[in-house]
Amino acid sequence: MMTSEQAGEFASRWLPAWTGNEPESLAAFYSEDAFYLDPLIPGGIQGKEKLLSYFRKLLAQNPDWVWTQIEPIPLEGGFLNKWLAKIPVGQRVLEIVGVCFVQFDDHGKIRRNEVYFDRTELLAEIHRLRKA
Repeated sequence: MMTSEQAGEFASRWLPAWTGNEPESLAAFYSEDAFYLDPLIPGGIQGKEKLLSYFRKLLAQNPDWVWTQIEPIPLEGGFLNKWLAKIPVGQRVLEIVGVCFVQFDDHGKIRRNEVYFDRTELLAEIHRLRKA
């Protein structure tokens, strides 16, 4: 079982890869058969090629967001990552707290990553900007 320290060390390398529009760097953390799910793709996607394609679009649209770990919670085969995302939307930076479930394969690559957070504030701000 992964310790909190090990989860924190992994997150210190992985979470910064979500910033700066470098999808190949982010995808390098994932296994070839990785499963990924987030609120934009609630059915999830399977496989690194599809994941990389998704990351290319997602990161290009959000190059300046910043993700930091609040708390790692060890689980069998991985950890639950409580995080803070700072997401620029228009002139504001929204601070959103969420969690993601991370499981690893035998080579230390992410084989399953499920992301959950309340999108209410984010969607309201996007809607407000579109009306402006």
